[in-house]
Amino acid sequence: MAKVITIVNQKGGVGKTTTAVNLGAYLNKYGRTVLLIDLDPQANATSGVGVDHKNIGQSIYHTLLSLMPIKDIIKETQHSGYHVAPATQELAGARVELVDVGEREYRLKKAIEGVRQDYQYIIIDCPPSLDLLTVNGLVASDEVLITIQSEYYALEGLGQLLGTIDLVKEHLKPDLKVMGGVITMFDKRNKLSQQVVDELQKHFPHKIFSSIIPRNIRLTESPSYGQTILVYDPNSKGALAYEGLAREILNLENIPIAEINQSKQLDDFVV
Repeated sequence: MAKVITIVNQKGGVGKTTTAVNLGAYLNKYGRTVLLIDLDPQANATSGVGVDHKNIGQSIYHTLLSLMPIKDIIKETQHSGYHVAPATQELAGARVELVDVGEREYRLKKAIEGVRQDYQYIIIDCPPSLDLLTVNGLVASDEVLITIQSEYYALEGLGQLLGTIDLVKEHLKPDLKVMGGVITMFDKRNKLSQQVVDELQKHFPHKIFSSIIPRNIRLTESPSYGQTILVYDPNSKGALAYEGLAREILNLENIPIAEINQSKQLDDFVV
């Protein structure tokens, strides 16, 4: 059964989609089969793995609204064993259309049950809001990974986000866990960035991963080419940081890295 990880933050521009796309790529590099589910109507995760969201027909919108099997919408990416359930702008309407639907918070959870045996990881990229789409992502997941930008204002919404996760645990998904937080967009030249990291390590009530994602021009460039950072520039600082994060997450399963096919070469997993 796949482990389902939802990546959340109600703030935009904090590296959430970049983390979803590239974490999936590196888990795949280490021999894991991965499904990326794009729950954001902006469809940036979809385009970030090279799928044109403007010309795909059915999407996760149709799975949520008309219960189309998620298998019928899945697309391949440039990585063998790394697939995407794409989003389109239609998904924006789902926030309203699902309001009167019975058990609306469980639509994605039920859809995922049909493919959990096919993957080892399912990663859900949520929109930058605490709406019904994000609640679907939380209810469908086993664990939550929170992206935290290393700037002062990024800390202000953390309490609200953790409160929302607690409400979902209390009323909808009692076994939901917070995997931890990953610090993104870190600028070592900025003293405030290091102060934010220090504060998080002291006061954040969950694990802070030691892999810190830097501000990196190659990370910002890669989506415009429809490529993960693993393909676009695997030697960049951003790529090495996401590889480290993937290794940390795999280590949580107590699987020795040596047993996860770390010798896999680029040509082995790129279609």
